Amino acid sequence: MSGAAAPPVGPLGRVGYGVGSIALGISIYVLSASVVQLYFNRVLGIPAIWVGTAFLASLAIDAVVDPLIGQWSDNLRSRLGRRHPFMYGSALPATVLFFLLWHAPGSLSGPALFAYSVVILLGVRLSLSLYEIPSNALAPELAPDYDKRTGLLAWRWFFMVFAAAAMEFLLWRVYLKADPGSATGGVMDRSRYADFGAMCSVLIFVCILISSASTHSRIRYLHTPPARRVSFADTLREVASAILNPSLLTVIFASVLGGASYGVTSSLSTIFYLDLWGFGAKQIAAMAIAVLIATILGVFGASAVSQRFGKKPSMIFFFATSLVAQLTPISLKLLGLMPPNSSPAVFWILFASVLVTYILVLMGYVIISSMIADVAEDQAVRAGSRPEGVVFAANGLVVKLNAGVGAFLASVLMTLVHYPKGAAPGTVPPDIIRHLAMVYLPTVALLSGGSILVLNLYKIDRKTHEQNLERLRELNAAAVNEPPPL
Repeated sequence: MSGAAAPPVGPLGRVGYGVGSIALGISIYVLSASVVQLYFNRVLGIPAIWVGTAFLASLAIDAVVDPLIGQWSDNLRSRLGRRHPFMYGSALPATVLFFLLWHAPGSLSGPALFAYSVVILLGVRLSLSLYEIPSNALAPELAPDYDKRTGLLAWRWFFMVFAAAAMEFLLWRVYLKADPGSATGGVMDRSRYADFGAMCSVLIFVCILISSASTHSRIRYLHTPPARRVSFADTLREVASAILNPSLLTVIFASVLGGASYGVTSSLSTIFYLDLWGFGAKQIAAMAIAVLIATILGVFGASAVSQRFGKKPSMIFFFATSLVAQLTPISLKLLGLMPPNSSPAVFWILFASVLVTYILVLMGYVIISSMIADVAEDQAVRAGSRPEGVVFAANGLVVKLNAGVGAFLASVLMTLVHYPKGAAPGTVPPDIIRHLAMVYLPTVALLSGGSILVLNLYKIDRKTHEQNLERLRELNAAAVNEPPPL
């Protein structure tokens, strides 16, 4: 531990720390299957079940590696501290691999294209993990206070969601914009996805470096782990100890269900826009505006609400009400209570649904991120070491894995209803898209509802957190005053 007292992170530091989440927001939107499922299945002609399998395979390997990255960064000793060597080092490989994802050799097809997709997806995920895990692990040390860390993490969520929404808007309003006389717009044009991928790659590189540099001055205040030899068996024990923390286990189990629900929704959202509601690129892009508005209204309100009512009660309320707002339009459509697709009211009903859903769910996500940071100190007291990297990696890998599970489940649902491969927008038979909506609703309701119920078991509150901080101060003081070995 550095002997210097760390000053509070200033406004520019909070913004700079948050900017790094632009890279994560890009990857969340593009790699969650909302775009890739459309691109690989409809544009490249890879069967939906193959696409889902590619997601699941890349995420399964990522799930094994992520905790090891977290544990490595928890124990690294260097002039750049524990976290920054990974953060700086991830920028170039993440950029190159993300570019290659959208620029597969034209000669590849069938199984060869499928194999290429799996390998590049895996590379993209691992390289982004090298930034994401150490960067997230900085939060408990940057903001030890129970309430202030919620405000710090709000900046991460603001830039992450803003980036995801901005990418959605740019993709549909600029890159896939319909040409005069075109029935499908640019949706089936492979070159437009390549241009979009190149733009995203540049943004990822720039934002990772900005965020890493903005927290560089904090290195001297951050914890320095003791010099020790850590065997592979020790690594596995430390990872297992962190994952088995009761409060983290609660969040993990909730993430298993909630992440799968998010993955299903993300994978099918574009399909529903195109085929259930009859939207074009312009209308889909406009939905991103609702997300942008929700980002401003929702993210920065989370800290005040959680400070007033408590983190867990606030988070559960936000997630429960967001689920109702999310499923209402499709439910009304199946019941015959929505206006016809030709009515302008359909757009505004969906716009309102997206706006309300994202305001609520973003407030819930900001709070739960702060709750995960609280687990880091709790586990430090239990284990005697600072395991922030493992804690954030453990939760993050579950979210990633279940986004893949969700993408796979979405592909299973599409296969179940015999969704046609390579179908142009507006050509899917109405009975098939209606059948898809009918199996989608109970799937998401059960997964998200189960996640909310599990979150009730989370135990760390303000009092527990303050007790953990006091105990850590005592342990640090004892370590400083301990005489050196003879």
